[in-house]
Amino acid sequence: MSLDTSLPPAPSIAPIVFLVDDDPGALRSLRFLIESDGLEAESFGSAAAFLDFYQPTMLGCLVVDVRMPEMTGLDLQQELAERGSTLPIIVMSGHADVASCTRAFRSGAIDFFEKPVNDNQILERVRHGIERHRQALLAMSSPRQGALQLELLTAREREVMDLLVRGKSLKQIALDLGISIQTSAKHRSRLLEKLKVPSDMELLRRVLEEQRR
Repeated sequence: MSLDTSLPPAPSIAPIVFLVDDDPGALRSLRFLIESDGLEAESFGSAAAFLDFYQPTMLGCLVVDVRMPEMTGLDLQQELAERGSTLPIIVMSGHADVASCTRAFRSGAIDFFEKPVNDNQILERVRHGIERHRQALLAMSSPRQGALQLELLTAREREVMDLLVRGKSLKQIALDLGISIQTSAKHRSRLLEKLKVPSDMELLRRVLEEQRR
């Protein structure tokens, strides 16, 4: 019997469409639209809830409402910019005005929609945003390097890596795999060392580069 010496495939990175709106009905409708188009969506009732969840290694696009209590959509956009995020942002408003629209675009929004939004238009812009983010992450990557030596990883380390490149935190990984946070942290350290990758972000970039080959 011949041995299968082929390498395991690089993990597929599913983009996430992040939806932030304090209107539960609008949030449900938008999430249904996004998921009906075959995309993964995560919804949040506030900017703070989104910031608690979001990790810089997550590939995707953000759709956010302007008027929300405590932190507005435009304030969230500014906060992400200050953190150096490249996540594309689409801004929506039920009470659009020139000042809000101007501020959103000056802060880097890829589009601004007045509610109710056109389904086809927002889906097209969301997909554009995802591809733009993918290219931005690739552009930030290190010069082209050799293939990741995934065969060096144990089965558990591979599971941890797959979750890391999907943007999961160590706590989320521990819950998903039924292990302690300390154990998930040890697996993360070992796999980064074996792959000679300095950080989670660089791991994501390398995986994206692998998928382009």
